[in-house]
Amino acid sequence: MKRNIYLFAAMAVVMCMASACTGKKTFTVKGESFDMVLVKAGTFEMGAGADDADADDDEHPQHTVRLTHDYYIGATEVTQGLWEAVMEGNPSYFASSGRLPVESVSYDDALEFCRRLSSLTGQRFTLPTEAEWEYAARGGHKAKPTRYAGSDDVDEVAWYWQNSGDGYLAGDWDYDRIKSNNCRPHEVGSKRPNELGIYDMSGNVWEWCLDRYGDYPVGAQTDPIGASSGSSRVLRGGSWYYGAPICRVADRGYFIPDYRYYD
Repeated sequence: MKRNIYLFAAMAVVMCMASACTGKKTFTVKGESFDMVLVKAGTFEMGAGADDADADDDEHPQHTVRLTHDYYIGATEVTQGLWEAVMEGNPSYFASSGRLPVESVSYDDALEFCRRLSSLTGQRFTLPTEAEWEYAARGGHKAKPTRYAGSDDVDEVAWYWQNSGDGYLAGDWDYDRIKSNNCRPHEVGSKRPNELGIYDMSGNVWEWCLDRYGDYPVGAQTDPIGASSGSSRVLRGGSWYYGAPICRVADRGYFIPDYRYYD
């Protein structure tokens, strides 16, 4: 029997033997270390509840999802250091030698990163499905009913447009204010983690999921893998560039596979 391990922002999954599927795993690639957190199999309600005033239509209907496998997911978003070690280059607009999350990467780039990381480690890394992402963001089997990944207070767990710059911005979203306030991504793990010890699943940078984007089904699902057709891929988590409602664990985004942007 095999189980999964995942990594994210990029966000990825590796296969492991069930007997080794415990606790937390640390990998090192060319001097860059990263942690993977165990997410135990379980059942959860995916999507937004009827009382969520910020929910978009594509977050409904809320439905029961059963995940039958344990898996590991990255404790943080993929750093620029790890990306550069694996890919031998750094595409980030906010380039740094520190622990900023990699950005300006497409879905196709993320899959290539996973392929190369698999080759370097001898494990099988890939992107998580949208259901695996949301289950982990909600805290997995340790979940509490919070709006964001680990808290109902967005400022405790997320970098978003109002708090990601030199000072806190009140009022409505405004590009000129974002630019003049030096809003930007921040080092991974600098906010509070969720119940599983995973950071930045709300805010900082968007994260690619494996699935094609599509409408939710009506009724319960087991190990869903997304839409069977369509060109757009799922994005989750929100970013430093968008507002707090987009950082909700139920919020969904999507874009074409070769799209790149600095958040």
